[in-house]
Amino acid sequence: MIISASRRTDIPAFFGEWFYNRLKEKRVLVRNPRNPGMITEIPLDPGLIECIVFWTKNPENFFQYLPKIDRLGYRYYFQFTLTPYDASIERNLDKSRIIRIFTELSRMIGRNKVIWRYDPILVNNVFTVDFHRERFESLCARLSPYTEKCVISFIDSYPFLKKEFDDNNITALPKGEMTAMAELLSSIAGKYDMPLFTCCEKIDLERFGIRHNRCIDGDLIERLFNVMVTAAGDPSQRSGCGCHAGRDIGTYNTCLHGCAYCYARRGTKPGVCDPASPLLCDTPKGNERIIRLELTPVTAKPPSLFPPG
Repeated sequence: MIISASRRTDIPAFFGEWFYNRLKEKRVLVRNPRNPGMITEIPLDPGLIECIVFWTKNPENFFQYLPKIDRLGYRYYFQFTLTPYDASIERNLDKSRIIRIFTELSRMIGRNKVIWRYDPILVNNVFTVDFHRERFESLCARLSPYTEKCVISFIDSYPFLKKEFDDNNITALPKGEMTAMAELLSSIAGKYDMPLFTCCEKIDLERFGIRHNRCIDGDLIERLFNVMVTAAGDPSQRSGCGCHAGRDIGTYNTCLHGCAYCYARRGTKPGVCDPASPLLCDTPKGNERIIRLELTPVTAKPPSLFPPG
């Protein structure tokens, strides 16, 4: 089983104590966002979990837990979103130390376990093409020693974000403008030997050297940790997603960054986080149907018939 922590919220930024408690107890409960009366219980024994994929914009508060997580025997890597937007778009995110935090995380766990996400890409009267040209190159220069790849995606619109988009003059880019932006970013990334990938984009950009990405990437997990990953593609994700299947343990509408483009700002507002609760920002009511997953043990990857060298 691969654990996603989480596409729905920033667990490393805000819920580190809760998450570490779940690992110590070796189980977590996740309420079905489409059927609140159904809860899934997921075992978190490291012998059953191939990898944890963390998604974050600021893991600084989480650094204290990483040595403890290592001692418990868990495998993990980070999807680290670092964009050039100011507080008009990413309202509650202090950008003054983010690059330092990115580099510190890379030094702690290795550059191959920190994936830089420059997404979503949005263009308006403030964040112009020239703005992206300048800021993306600046970030490439500073981050390229600390990561092995960069993932981009273009802004998607959702009905529940219409007011945010209108207030900030944000519109989805036409295909031609996406292509031009991708070509620009690819030429910049090439200067720094930074492989560029897309996330959930149907548009084919391989002529610019930009391939489709797997954010939850079984091949990467096998390469990093020498374990077998048997998960297939994830049918629960939107069209164009190439991820291997995993279980997300987050809760929608709990992230405090307040980003104008965030698709996870949906549903009713959950309660405050109780670090002792098995549910994130929630507690069982006692009348739910609980489904307990049965997982198979993690197995080591067999030796290659054609070892390198």
